[in-house]
Amino acid sequence: MVLLAGGTGGAKLARGMLDEVGEQLVVIANTGDDLEAHGGYVSPDPDLVLYWLADRIDKRGWGLRDDSFRVMEALRELGEDVWFNLGDRDLAVCLQRARRLAEGARLTDALAELGRALGVRARVLPPTDTPLRTHVRARGEWLGFQEFMVREGAAGPVEGVDVHGAGAARATPEALEAIERARAIVIGPSNPVISIGPILAVGALAEALRASEAPVIAVSPLVRGAVLKGPTDLFMEWAGHPLSADGIVAHYEGLLDGLVSDERASALPTLETDVEMGDAEARRRVARETLSFAAALRG
Repeated sequence: MVLLAGGTGGAKLARGMLDEVGEQLVVIANTGDDLEAHGGYVSPDPDLVLYWLADRIDKRGWGLRDDSFRVMEALRELGEDVWFNLGDRDLAVCLQRARRLAEGARLTDALAELGRALGVRARVLPPTDTPLRTHVRARGEWLGFQEFMVREGAAGPVEGVDVHGAGAARATPEALEAIERARAIVIGPSNPVISIGPILAVGALAEALRASEAPVIAVSPLVRGAVLKGPTDLFMEWAGHPLSADGIVAHYEGLLDGLVSDERASALPTLETDVEMGDAEARRRVARETLSFAAALRG
């Protein structure tokens, strides 16, 4: 069972999927948001997925539960412009990862080590071990993704999106093998442009998805026609697609075999169901219904 995921929505579905399929779950998580900060290598979406799978996510929706921020406070006292916050234990994860990468480890290996340390049964993979860096053009200026989202408060309109490094990126053999062996492939309810887009920008992965005999199902990130978290509306507007089931299908043109949504798509088999995942029961229900839908399409 392969799940493509970005941040919160994809991570919540991953947690529901874990209850349904356990160690058979493989998550390919977006690395276009990655950055170097405070001496560490920060990989926000894979870490978010791992923290959810380990039941260690903080109530803020990011970072480790009950983390402290003494290092950030000390850096501010020293005059540092701290616009990207990391909790102390979260920073330790990022420092350890930076050290492992400097020693020659692959990002795939570093994420696997973190998963084992957290006791996660599923696998969380990057799409590539080479750097991907999403940049956003807004108000006439190109910004790194985290600068746009955190420092600039995602102030649009969005005028351009570019995934630096995608052209030269090589898909990891682990990600390609997972897709080849998958019985179902689910695109999680993450931002289609900036969370799923960088994964699909790795050409060999997109080709593998299209060649797969497994059904490819997207779970809509829209709940009753609205975005619950993040600037999906800004990026879908830039991409030229409406905030609707048909807009999601159009964005993934030629890739999907089905859609899970609370609104029917006009040109694709749709499982109409409540896709809001506000608690553990809802997360597991959406996961279970999505997998049943994939099995029905597989025949």
